[in-house]
Amino acid sequence: MTAPAATLEPSETLIRFEGLHKAFGPKVVFDDLWLEVRKGETLTVIGGSGAGKSVLLKCLIGLMDPDGGRIVFDGSDLSGFGEKEFLPIRQRVAMVFQASALFDSISVGENIEYPLREHFPEMSEEERAKRVARVLGLVNLPGIEAMRPSDLSGGMRRRVGLARAIATDPEVILWDEPTTGLDPISTRTIDELIKSMRAKLRCTSIVVTHDMQSAFTVSDRIAMLANRKIVQVGTVSEMRASPVKEVRAFLDARKGEARMD
Repeated sequence: MTAPAATLEPSETLIRFEGLHKAFGPKVVFDDLWLEVRKGETLTVIGGSGAGKSVLLKCLIGLMDPDGGRIVFDGSDLSGFGEKEFLPIRQRVAMVFQASALFDSISVGENIEYPLREHFPEMSEEERAKRVARVLGLVNLPGIEAMRPSDLSGGMRRRVGLARAIATDPEVILWDEPTTGLDPISTRTIDELIKSMRAKLRCTSIVVTHDMQSAFTVSDRIAMLANRKIVQVGTVSEMRASPVKEVRAFLDARKGEARMD
């Protein structure tokens, strides 16, 4: 099967999912899925619960293996990569997990230092401390290194998770349901952080969400995952006006939560 019509020039493409197939037993998650991500953009993947949005991110960084097709990152085919081969990829591609995935037994500063110790063992204690302070400043939480994650609100934990993700200066940030479970003020804060990361770090972001208010706020383009495939990719205005039935049904079901103006 050929790629979708809206194919980008190779020089514009950083990540390509090509004919991806993934199943868990009899449940097929992806069946010939195609998607391209442009360097420097914020692409949001929307879709219903259980559609496979988070699975797509986990396949990209090697936490899950696709059953077929391939993923190409910056010209490199990741097919067949093992844990050792994925280490440099995870230095360039960081993931902000839905539940933040912080260690409650250690301090905020030690949580953020964790990937630095793994990826930059030669970095001195002083350099690590400066890096931790810098990234906490970027997420507007300066000076909380000594606090424990259990002392933080949900929104603050989400921001510390982002600080840990960007500590290695990644080129790509993956956001797994970044606003789920947050109050409206915290949700807006996370939305603004997603937008600011592009300006401050010049990074590429892939955001997975079912929150259309956030999707419309942060995205350059939006991809709709339904029926085990990407059924449409377009700008915010193109997706709002989409005639594709799966997109229309999804948006209509969420009109109450999204700013459609």
